[in-house]
Amino acid sequence: MTERKEQRAATKFCFLLVKTAAETVAMLQTAYKDVVMRKTQVFEWFERFKSGQMSLEDQPRSGPSSSRTDENIMKIHELILEDLRRTIDELADLSGVSWSSCQRILNDELEIKRVAAKMVPRLLMDGQKQSRMDACRELKEHLEVDPDLFSKVITGDESWCYG
Repeated sequence: MTERKEQRAATKFCFLLVKTAAETVAMLQTAYKDVVMRKTQVFEWFERFKSGQMSLEDQPRSGPSSSRTDENIMKIHELILEDLRRTIDELADLSGVSWSSCQRILNDELEIKRVAAKMVPRLLMDGQKQSRMDACRELKEHLEVDPDLFSKVITGDESWCYG
């Protein structure tokens, strides 16, 4: 951190001596060898000094994004419950939250991911697991009674049916 401030001070010194940014880069490389700041940084500092900003401190940066608030999480959750087929683009438009924040809310906060054309919970609840087990047991019992059961099943997806 102190080397960074030293290099900024050296850059300011060169600026005040009316050296060019390119000359300053060469001098910094000679003095600081491998730990020299990048050429683009030197040019950015020269631009700052030209505009009258003579401070060697970084400009304040904005804090972390506030898109993942409880209010936005609830808003997106309600929009999904209204229509499970909504895309992330639609959710972003309707909620006013950025696309990437919507995706993070869906994945991290609501633990929902896209499967085919619907948003579904990533983990099954105990009741859902039990109903799947019951359905499998029932199917197994039907297969024991009628071994040709699968030849009578028609399957499909969103655009095709298979017999």
